[in-house]
Amino acid sequence: MKFLILGGTIFLGRHLVDAALASGHTVTLFNRGQHNADLYPNVEKLRGNRDGDLNALKGRRWDAVIDTCGYVPRVVKASAEFLANSVDHYTFISSISVFADFSKPDMDESAPVGKLKDESVEQITGETYGPLKALCEQAAERAMPGRMLNVRPGLIVGPHDPSDRFTYWPARIAQGGEVLAPGQPEYLVQIIDGRDLAQWTLKMVEQKKIGIYNATGPEYTLTLGTVLEGCKAVSKSDARFVWVDEKFLLESKVTPWTEIPLWVPQEKDNAGFSAVNCQKAITAGLKFRPIAETIRDTLAWNTTRPSNTERRSGLKPEKEKELLQNWQKRSKP
Repeated sequence: MKFLILGGTIFLGRHLVDAALASGHTVTLFNRGQHNADLYPNVEKLRGNRDGDLNALKGRRWDAVIDTCGYVPRVVKASAEFLANSVDHYTFISSISVFADFSKPDMDESAPVGKLKDESVEQITGETYGPLKALCEQAAERAMPGRMLNVRPGLIVGPHDPSDRFTYWPARIAQGGEVLAPGQPEYLVQIIDGRDLAQWTLKMVEQKKIGIYNATGPEYTLTLGTVLEGCKAVSKSDARFVWVDEKFLLESKVTPWTEIPLWVPQEKDNAGFSAVNCQKAITAGLKFRPIAETIRDTLAWNTTRPSNTERRSGLKPEKEKELLQNWQKRSKP
């Protein structure tokens, strides 16, 4: 097949390109060339800007397009409409963040999505990200009715993840010593290795599947304690976990999800945050590699990054130390 990938050089896009090339497909990338421009020297690269400069796509034809970087409905609409007569199948990589209400566990694809009071808003924030993704889904479906695959991943993890929202844990635990852990070991976690997501998405496109699929994992109940212990086992570190009360963390102005990745306060409004129903995708062939493999490969990739790389997520060492000291003082009788 001939694939057009919008993006293709950052994280999931890279894994999609790798999977497509490994399967013998022909790949064309369309992006601005601002990130990892030297990747894939033997792959055709078309330069442009989805927000107003799609000319490089004119007059071309592909079997399928995979949109890895759509965040603004207006831009997704323009891309999908421009390509409507140039491709047979359109895949939009969305997010489970589209859901309006995470208070109930086991939400499937039919759960209501979030809405914006002003749908002209284009600024991406924690509050607008999900509703904007939902509007992007709708824009793509309108442009290509009956030809669209809508994939809603949860937290994508593994090698090449620039967000550090998972990488923080294997890297920090490998350093050993006392490690601040949030809340309780039983806290539920849903993640998906980017390579698993890419391989499954590619197979779905090959089969010309359409419709909406929640796509996170694994297929069993995963807890934060299991993830952290897995990081310790893989790195063979002497890490000692100090489980710190959520109330204390919030009082200390610690930001969930970013300063402490994988942690969202266990409030009733978040009961379904890490309990999304992905059975439809699993039935359609979505498979998950062992968590130990993801941890191992993430650690190996992390060692290739420059030592001065600024981490986008995770506690700064000095703040973690201060929090642990304050917690231990507070916990003493």
